[in-house]
Amino acid sequence: MLIRHATDADIEGLLAVERAAFAGDSEAKLVVDLLGDPSAAPIINLVAENNGEIVGHVMFTRARIDGSGAGVEATVLAPLAVAPAAQGTGVGGALARAGIAAATERGIELVFVLGHIDYYPRFGFAPALKLGLRAPYPIDPAVEAAWMVLETRPGLLGTVRGNVVCADAMMHPEMWRE
Repeated sequence: MLIRHATDADIEGLLAVERAAFAGDSEAKLVVDLLGDPSAAPIINLVAENNGEIVGHVMFTRARIDGSGAGVEATVLAPLAVAPAAQGTGVGGALARAGIAAATERGIELVFVLGHIDYYPRFGFAPALKLGLRAPYPIDPAVEAAWMVLETRPGLLGTVRGNVVCADAMMHPEMWRE
C-alpha cells in the first residue's frame, strides 16, 4: 500500500471511495466543496493506493480558534474514508498517521475531528469540549466526546480555549452531527 498526496487525476477515484465508504454522496460533496474553498487552504489531501487502485482517502483543512487560542495553527480531519473491501486492513490508520505527520511537518499545532469515539483515541485524540475547545456548532451532549483534538506541540492543550472555526464549506450545522 502506498500513501501519497492526491492529484487531480485521483479525484474520481477518491470520490468513489467516499461514496462507497459512506453509502451516499454527502462526504463526496464535502470533498468537492472543500477543494474549491479558499478558506480550507492549505489542504492536506492524501490517498491510499493498493495495486494502482485508490482504496482510501483523507483530508485535513485549515481551522482557527477564536479565543485564547488565536494564532494557534489548527486543522480539521474530515473526511476519512476507506473502500469497504479494504476496511479493517489498516488503511484508515495509515492515512490518519500520514496526515497527522504531514500536518505536524507544516507546523500545525492542533488537529480536530468529529468522529468515532472508539477509533480516533488510538492516534492520541482526546475529547475537546472538556478542554475548552468548542466545535463550530453545538454537539449533541449524548455524543459530545466525538468532538476531539490532538496536540502536535506537547503542552499546548490546557493553555488555549475558544471556538473552532473551520473552512466555509464546513460551517453548516448539519455537518456537526455525529
